[in-house]
This record gives sequence, C-alpha cells and structure tokens, in this order.
Amino acid sequence: MSRFFSEKYGSLVPYTPGEQPKDQKYVKLNTNESPFPPSLKARRLAKAEADKLKLYSDPECRDLTAAAAEYLGIPKDRIIFNNGSDETLNFAFMAFCDKDHPAVFPDITYGFYPVFAELNGVPYETVPLREDFTVNVDDFLNVGKTVLLANPNAPTGIALPLSEIERIVASNPDNVVVIDEAYVDFGGESAIPLTEKYDNLLVIQTFSKSRSLAGARLGFGVGCPALIRDLNTVRYSTNPYNVNRMTMAAGVGALADQEYFEKNCKTVMKTRAWTVNELKKLGFTVLDSCANFIFTSDPDYPGAELYRDLKENGILVRHFTAPRLDPYNRITIGSRDEMKILIDTIKKLKEERK
Repeated sequence: MSRFFSEKYGSLVPYTPGEQPKDQKYVKLNTNESPFPPSLKARRLAKAEADKLKLYSDPECRDLTAAAAEYLGIPKDRIIFNNGSDETLNFAFMAFCDKDHPAVFPDITYGFYPVFAELNGVPYETVPLREDFTVNVDDFLNVGKTVLLANPNAPTGIALPLSEIERIVASNPDNVVVIDEAYVDFGGESAIPLTEKYDNLLVIQTFSKSRSLAGARLGFGVGCPALIRDLNTVRYSTNPYNVNRMTMAAGVGALADQEYFEKNCKTVMKTRAWTVNELKKLGFTVLDSCANFIFTSDPDYPGAELYRDLKENGILVRHFTAPRLDPYNRITIGSRDEMKILIDTIKKLKEERK
C-alpha cells in the first residue's frame, strides 16, 4: 500500500473473488454463475436501452421496482435495487451496524461479511457452525446484535427452514436481521413473506445466479418501508445512479420470463442431484445443498490437491484454505455436459492415484 493509504484501513483484508480467467479455456465451476444465458426478453430490453446510455439512469428504478413489486406481490415501497446484492449488504452494514449495534454471523459463511464489517468499522462476532456445518439457531436468539445469515449458507449450501428463520427474527425485535438469499431459488424457502410481519427483517436477493445476470450486477432488498428508506438514505448519499440503464432493463425482462427462470432452476437442481450421486459413487462426501453449488470432500483426496489437479486438467472449482474448509471444494453446478467432464476427470485422477 502507498504511504497515503488511510490508517483506518490498514488492517483491512479484502475479499478474494473467484478466479476469472480471460482465455476461457476452463470448464468454469468456481463462481456460482449460471450455465445459461440471460433470457431473450432480458437481452432484448437491455439492447434497446443502449442508445440511451448518454443519459443518467433512473435513480428510483421505477420500471424495475414496479415489475418486482408485481412479481413478489408486495408494495413498491418495500423494495430497493442496487448494484448487486453485495452493495445492498454493504448498505445494510452502513445503515444498521455501529459500535452500539455490532454484527453477528456464522464463522463459516459468505466471505464478504467480515470485510464489510471491517470496512465500516463495525464490531462483529462470529458463531461457530456445528460439526456438520449446520447453523445452531439457538446461538442467534436474543443476541442483541445485527444478525446476518446467508440462507442457503455459503459455501456449504445448507438451508434453514423458514420456521427457524422466523424464530431468529422474532427473538431480536430491537435489532435488524438480514437474510441473504442469493441461492434461495435452487431449493430454499424465501423469508420475503415474513417482511410483512416483522419490521426488523431485511431480505436480500440477487439476479446473478438464477436469473443469469452476474455480469449485469443487480441485487435487491425487501423489508418494511422504514428499513428501505434507511437504505435509500445511504444509497442517495453514496451513488444514486448505482444501477445502470441496461441492467435495469435486463432485470425487467428477466422478471417477465418466468417460464425460462423456472425451467433453468429445475435443470440446475436436476443436474445437482445427478452430480451428487456420481460423486458419492466415487467415495465423496457431499453436504445437502439447496444452492447452485455443492460442497464436497474425499477422505483419500486432499481438497487443495484435487483443486490443483482439476485446474491442471482444465476445470476450475473453488478451494478455501481455512482449517475446517481445507478438505473440501465448492463446485458450481454447470451444464450437464460440464458436470460429466468433471466426473470423468475425477474418475481419471483417482485411477492415476492408485
């Protein structure tokens, strides 16, 4: 860092994104992107906005907000759109966390949570997952802190039922509970309906995974109108034009193409089940996933070694070096052909190790 870098960020350890190779020679199963292109409706509407890029985008995201409100069956004042769900999460840390309202989240979860806490000077506590990587809900009851939970969790893919989420929300009436539902469309249960019952619940979702718009950067939050106003205060104090014209249009198109969305989600879940079955045949342990990825290990094949061997054979998966995670790899569910390449490659590698 330079000698000009502020001391307040001196200890900041930035988030490490997954590898994004430029040559595209890999079977890319490391960043939980969709194997499908955006819907035709999304692409057409986005293209139509290209000629208007000389003009600022609508800071209120009115067309997109109206489409989402109709789709979700909720009032427009309960939704906020941002530049990816990550920005919504950061705004939540800014709006609802401080020294009097510290954050709490699992010790194994989305890696951006501690980064956002450090970035915003927010004290935080991490709560260990159980040995089986599940969340102990009792650990988050009556904690008196801003609770953040990814549901399904990352990188495990394990989901809590809605009844357990409600227990957490109900027990913390004086603190905001943030439920991060980036992967909910692949078998999880959304807490959005609970936002009409609890004024301390913020639910965050993304268009990156199930709606194939990772490169467009579009996410949203749902909560009571007061929470949304708080987030908009932060947004308008940061960057009111944070969602560009083409992304907004693509979002409208994606919401309009419900048949395409549902078909793709079902295909991912079917391919996930096939992949899990094949890996278990090969001796792997696979955690129960409600996401578009799986978390898996082989007692006879160290996680880091498998990651390196797959990469040398043209397949990218995600490996984490934390002690409890080191035996595992997170594998995105790609197309059926991509997953067959993965399985065939692992079979070959395991044969070579004999």
